Amino acid sequence: MSNASLPLNSSDHSDLLVSSLSASYAGVVAFLTVANEGSFSRAADKLGIGRSAVSRSVQKLESQIGARLFCRTTRATSITREGELFYQSCRPGVDRIMQALEKMRDLREGPPSGRLKISAPHGFGRKVVAPLMTEFRAHFPAVALELLLEERMVNLTTDGIDVAFRDGRLDDSQIIAKQLIPMQMHVCASPAYAREHGLPRSVDDLATHSCISQRLASGRLQSWDFKVNGQPRCITPEGNLIVNDPSLAMRAVLADQGLAQLPAYQVSDALRNGTLVACLEHVAPDDRGHYLCYLSREQLPKRIRAFVDFMTANIRALDFSTIELRAHCSTQEQDFTAAEVAMS
Repeated sequence: MSNASLPLNSSDHSDLLVSSLSASYAGVVAFLTVANEGSFSRAADKLGIGRSAVSRSVQKLESQIGARLFCRTTRATSITREGELFYQSCRPGVDRIMQALEKMRDLREGPPSGRLKISAPHGFGRKVVAPLMTEFRAHFPAVALELLLEERMVNLTTDGIDVAFRDGRLDDSQIIAKQLIPMQMHVCASPAYAREHGLPRSVDDLATHSCISQRLASGRLQSWDFKVNGQPRCITPEGNLIVNDPSLAMRAVLADQGLAQLPAYQVSDALRNGTLVACLEHVAPDDRGHYLCYLSREQLPKRIRAFVDFMTANIRALDFSTIELRAHCSTQEQDFTAAEVAMS
């Protein structure tokens, strides 16, 4: 059997298509331009190439399709019947390409539009991201938002995520990670718990207290991070209560169930109004952050740029924790320590 009679597989068909397109593309562009302009000279000026190059491209296309597309004389150029049929066949495809280019230009230059898929941890997503999304939609109504709350470390590429919020420390060099604010952590208790059991004065004292632990998506317990004498120290308390959501941990703390290490965005209001008290502020970690992550700065769609800029400005404007708050927590801690000493 000759090679000519062998059926083409998908790879052969793809190679043939690429070869055909690459060979005819310049000719089709030259042909359409001559047809629109009515002459080879004006087409050459439009394309920014020589008249002879336009002529060679059209001649090559005519040879490829086996039909004459133009009648050429020294005084005029007119399209043939075959040329008219070919033009009508090509025109819808060209229109669709131009529409696609216009759509991409609108995405880059027009108002932000399209769909954004966003990932965030449960606590930060509920407390910070979700409330700001309403205001973002008011500014950019043409952008549709999809918010997914999950504790696992999502893969922006395989999970189809446009923007991800992440907490803690990041070591993924494959993404753009913008720190929004430092992630301040507070070991908290209710005033009732503090009055009954006192507050730990050192990290080692946590072993004598009821601790509320959090189960991560990976299945392991979340460690409590500290900085003791300038060195990081992590412990995993033996929790009397284990939950898998930071809001449940805070609810348990408010119900006098024990201590939990919680982020400032979640507890700052409660610490200010005295609903919660904090301890071990002198060994609080200072190397964590809340990050906004995306894949690349290059050719960033306008909807992503608008979302990144909006969230950056608005989250940095939020007053989760300040020097005054930390000083307030230290004063409360001293008060409860003094009361504990007085009772002993």
